Amino acid sequence: MNELSVNDLHLEYGQGATANPILKGVSMHLKKGEVVALLGPSGSGKTTLLRAVAGLESPKLGTIHIGDRTMFDGSNSFEMPAEQRNLGLVFQSYALWPHKTVFDNVAYGLKLRKMGASEIKERVMEVLKQLGLGHLGERYPHQMSGGQQQRVAIARALVYNPPVILLDEPLSNLDAKLREEARAFLRELIVRLGLSALMVTHDQGEAMAISDRILLLNNGKIEQQGTPQSMYETPETLFTAEFMGSNNRLPAKVLSRDGAQVTLEVNGARLQGTARGAGMAEPATLIRVEEVRVSSTQVDNAVEIPLLTCMYLGDRWECLFKSASGDISLRAYSKYRLDAGSYWLQLPADKLWVF
Repeated sequence: MNELSVNDLHLEYGQGATANPILKGVSMHLKKGEVVALLGPSGSGKTTLLRAVAGLESPKLGTIHIGDRTMFDGSNSFEMPAEQRNLGLVFQSYALWPHKTVFDNVAYGLKLRKMGASEIKERVMEVLKQLGLGHLGERYPHQMSGGQQQRVAIARALVYNPPVILLDEPLSNLDAKLREEARAFLRELIVRLGLSALMVTHDQGEAMAISDRILLLNNGKIEQQGTPQSMYETPETLFTAEFMGSNNRLPAKVLSRDGAQVTLEVNGARLQGTARGAGMAEPATLIRVEEVRVSSTQVDNAVEIPLLTCMYLGDRWECLFKSASGDISLRAYSKYRLDAGSYWLQLPADKLWVF
């Protein structure tokens, strides 16, 4: 059984001729113990969808169910108030009470539910222990690091055992180093506790690391959904391919096509590529940066381009190549810094995608 089901959800801001549609028929489900990431650019509708599930936005049409409970039904004009939905919500800003201790911040929701003091203490201490905060219950938010404050916000969302936890950009307030550590902690916590979570993020690396499944939204609709691996390795549309990775987009002329095999002309060279997606009315050609292979000698399915510069990234060099005419530029990774000169950039046919 699905923990969360959203069917044909429509939501718009404003009314009549000035109405601005935000969600345009979104359907999704979340299974028990599954983590689904809502991924997409700003304005795609991902945060609005999360807020609609939480009860903080009012949809126009469609349905929302948590287990067998109806949260929203547009056809019957039914909408359950947010406070009755029993969902855990972690805000982007954490939204901790600055004048309350960690214990009181986590206990706040239980006190509103009129729970007994002994049960509140037991539940709060248990969840703080699970998140490695058991010794910090008497501290105030300003006495804690950003990563610790994030864990307090998660503890507050988990303390009453909600069927689904909603995470709105939970790592965006952390610096780069702490963000990597928090990402690993959050994934470990989700797996260990068997949580069902819906997470909003604009960071494709974060979505792939934490989630079991990704829903990529584009202009209020689901562009593609699937496992992180399938989304990255077998994108169905140009939008998905460009959003999910670091790419080179090439000016290419399609010479012929035989099924999935495409013959291209790039910078005067004839190359073989692979057709992806439904059509090629206005073909776009791209290849992931990590798939470009650099050779100092001529190789198959390659273009010869001069090296412009190399940038040191710590574990590798990112090298930028640019043709003399300036019509084509390509990025590639190298283990070593390359000397000045021209190189053959091999573009494997199965990784050179034509949409």
